[in-house]
Amino acid sequence: MTYWVVQIVNGLSFGMVLFMISSGLSLIFGLMRIINLAHGCFYVWGVYVSLVILRATNNFLLSIMLGSLAIGILGVMLQRFFLYRFQHSESSQVLLTLGFTFALSDLALWIWGGQHRAIPKPPIIGWSLAVGSMSFPFYRLIVIVVGVLVAIGLWVFQERTKVGALVRAGVDDSEMARGLGINVPLLFTGIFGLGAFLSAFGGIAGGLLTGIYPGAEWEILLLAMAVLILGGLGSLKGALVGSLFVALVDNFGRILFPEFALFTVFVPVAIILAFRPTGFFGKS
Repeated sequence: MTYWVVQIVNGLSFGMVLFMISSGLSLIFGLMRIINLAHGCFYVWGVYVSLVILRATNNFLLSIMLGSLAIGILGVMLQRFFLYRFQHSESSQVLLTLGFTFALSDLALWIWGGQHRAIPKPPIIGWSLAVGSMSFPFYRLIVIVVGVLVAIGLWVFQERTKVGALVRAGVDDSEMARGLGINVPLLFTGIFGLGAFLSAFGGIAGGLLTGIYPGAEWEILLLAMAVLILGGLGSLKGALVGSLFVALVDNFGRILFPEFALFTVFVPVAIILAFRPTGFFGKS
């Protein structure tokens, strides 16, 4: 019994990592209708940049914030200087972000090599809890708590702040919002940067769990897209529920059927979408 409880908590911790990543993708894709295939690279680069800062400063919290902020700035530059001119051209968005994915992946491989890397855990969170005959890493509980706080913060931002209201207005009717004096392009650039920041932040949290390695950007992008489609486009609640569902199915699939890991994730997703094409909380 203890073993399965530990595995459930493991799934929940990875679910919170997946939520932080997919919530950024949901903001970008669901609200702005921008197809960003480079989102997985934000995840990977967040970990690598954080590692560089950690080695230079030996400050764990500073490396998290500066690493995430650096990738947020990278997202702003990508949207402002490249994607902005293709706001209503999905095929151009796909080709452009796919090209950036290959370029950023190869650049990361050239700079940091192909070996597996992990973020060193500070002693304050590096210890383990005794759960029956098993030990459970304390930092996984920290990841769950941080994920819950991020979810609450995003909900407050989206539903209870003036900026969130302006973003929703720009999404619902961009021309009317511009007519009312709202700087819609600036808002959308900020949202894109926030999405990149969240992906990097989630990547750093994930780096504590599994580390980082070449190809991780594609794996996490597949799972994040599954969450996005399953939860419903632009739905924060859907991103949370979808992330927990995908993470738990993925975790138990790897334990019970390791040779069919992706099969156990995407077949349930396909079955659910067959009965509810808009996802759990998507609008028809």
